[in-house]
Amino acid sequence: MLAAMPPTPTPTPAPGAPRARERGDACPGALRLHSADDGHLARLRLPAGRLTARQVEVLAHAAETLGDGRISVTSRGNAELRGLAGDCGAELAALLAEAGLLPSPTHERVRNIVASPAAGLDGLGAADVQLWARELDERLCAAPWAAALSGRFLFVLDDGRGDVTGLGGDVTLVAVAPGAALLRLGDRTVRVAAADAPRAALAAARAFLTAAREAGTGAWRVRELPEGSGVDVRAALTTAGIAAEPVREPLPPHGAPPALAPGPLGPASLHVLAPLGRFTAGRLRALLPADEVRFTPWRGAVVVGADPGRLSGLEAHGLITRPDSPWVGVSACTGRPGCAKSLADVRADAVPGRPGLPVHYSGCERRCGHPHGDWVDVLAAPGGGYLVDGAPVPRTDLTPAVTTARTAPRTAPRTTR
Repeated sequence: MLAAMPPTPTPTPAPGAPRARERGDACPGALRLHSADDGHLARLRLPAGRLTARQVEVLAHAAETLGDGRISVTSRGNAELRGLAGDCGAELAALLAEAGLLPSPTHERVRNIVASPAAGLDGLGAADVQLWARELDERLCAAPWAAALSGRFLFVLDDGRGDVTGLGGDVTLVAVAPGAALLRLGDRTVRVAAADAPRAALAAARAFLTAAREAGTGAWRVRELPEGSGVDVRAALTTAGIAAEPVREPLPPHGAPPALAPGPLGPASLHVLAPLGRFTAGRLRALLPADEVRFTPWRGAVVVGADPGRLSGLEAHGLITRPDSPWVGVSACTGRPGCAKSLADVRADAVPGRPGLPVHYSGCERRCGHPHGDWVDVLAAPGGGYLVDGAPVPRTDLTPAVTTARTAPRTAPRTTR
């Protein structure tokens, strides 16, 4: 029987000092459940967010028979099941393994791979990075040393359109023409052959682990390495037998997510969003039949092999299919009653506002699951009410305050915290 693991407190570093971690990573996984106020939580890493039709059905079945009937999509395109019993670990693991969702019990928490969800569908990218994601996942699972990566370490694979380059990857690959890719690790960028891209990403991750071990601070992410302990990514790739050329050019500019249905994702693909990032089991099944489903970091799904005539049916299930929906870009943490740290039921309090900047509702100052880049920060305040980008707002006045914040010009962007 698999026991739930308690959360690990994070030490607070002295001002200006490198971040030091005294304990191992306790990030939840599919095999290591996390205890929450609404039961136990399992987090499934889905490289590139990809699910076969059978895996969609298995995930929906697991949610309704073992959990609370919902599947949350994370900002990395992964899936969370909540409301699990503490003794269901073995049954859940068996279900997931049979469906091919647990290819490596030793590596299941380190398979954080985000890839451009529309890659290979609309002809816009320089390479089908979905194929890179599959190869990288296979290489990760086959490398014993890779199990030492943190459950927070992130690979980002962009097909050149810039939709995922801004998601804060530790290792970022961007396809560029002809037949080449840019690889970024920390503040270093090199050019590699497209055919070497997945192998290069793995070698870069190994170089990070070496640097983290030498620094002795227990860093989980590249940005946590102490100043001056930069990784010589070109030397690491050369050691791995991969030709790499240093470049000074920046990564391509950030682009927009795939258009919502009916958008130009090819003749038979749709992009839809789940309200506040949550699918019910019924909503998830409504995506079928499909060739495959790709969860996205915008908390929705690209449905591959979907007839555009199904839009009305998806809307009837409460999915967001129109780009002018006021719920586009609205997200929230778990909040009450699921999280003991939350000061409010943020999902119940969330209001849409006119489309504009992303907005995220947080029940506490950890701001779990917030977007990357510029966004509207709605934070629950002690004693009731919220802070909207730092300004106190009564709960009853959230709608006008959030609408103004999403659409008002900004003198300076409010970036990732």
